[in-house]
This record gives sequence, C-alpha cells and structure tokens, in this order.
Amino acid sequence: MTNTPPLRPFHLAFPVNDLARTRTFYTGILGCPEGRSAETWVDFDLYGHQIVAHLCPAGHKVELLNQVDDENIPIPHFGVILTMKDWSALVERLQSADVPFLRKPGMRFLGKPGEQATVFLLDPSGNALEFKAFSSPDRVFAR
Repeated sequence: MTNTPPLRPFHLAFPVNDLARTRTFYTGILGCPEGRSAETWVDFDLYGHQIVAHLCPAGHKVELLNQVDDENIPIPHFGVILTMKDWSALVERLQSADVPFLRKPGMRFLGKPGEQATVFLLDPSGNALEFKAFSSPDRVFAR
C-alpha cells in the first residue's frame, strides 16, 4: 500500500480563441461554475479543480500522436477522473447538447487493472478533453 497524500485541486491554464464560446461550453455544457475573470481570461471550477482559459487568438493545434489501446489519443489533453455515476451523467449531457466526440463513450482496457470508461472531445477552441471513470476506483494507478 502506498502512502498517498490527500488529493489537492490542480491548476491548469490553457489557450482559447473565443472567451464567450468558452464560457458557454464550460458553464453551460460541462456544468463548471465560473470563478474570477478579466478581459483576457476566465477561470472555472472543473469538479473542484481550477482551470483557466486564457485568450490566445492564435490558438494551438491538437496532434494525434499516441497509440493507446489501439486508438490514436490526442496530445495534449486534460480532464478529470469521475465516479461512474458522474461520468454517465456528463456523457448524457454531452449527447443531449450534440457535442461531437473524438472518441465515443466506451470502455477501455477491458479485464485489465486499468479498466475504465472514457470519452474524448474538443472544446470550442480545439482543446482536447478526456473524462474517465474506473470500474474499480482503487485501481487508478494499478499496473
């Protein structure tokens, strides 16, 4: 058994090309409460974590680089590990909002220690997001 410290919220700053569309997506579709903001940035509460969208009109490009479980996975990407119940509710919200998926909701690593439900999508600025839930939450770091 490892001596894992209590989980602390992370902070992530990422580029976006349109703050209004970003606000609509993160608050309206993902359900993230908005925090502080200024003319060129806005922060959101993503399941207890602070993510900050910074206006960067030039943006960036997602590259499909890594093969994981026989699929191309977008690099970079970020997201949150949810409970199965919360993951299912989020997937339902995404489907109701007709959000296109990079990788449709489904299970990966079936029968292996890292068995998980996962979904990949892009935000309006092209940032890749992954939301996942483990069949056995205590197996997140299992080998």
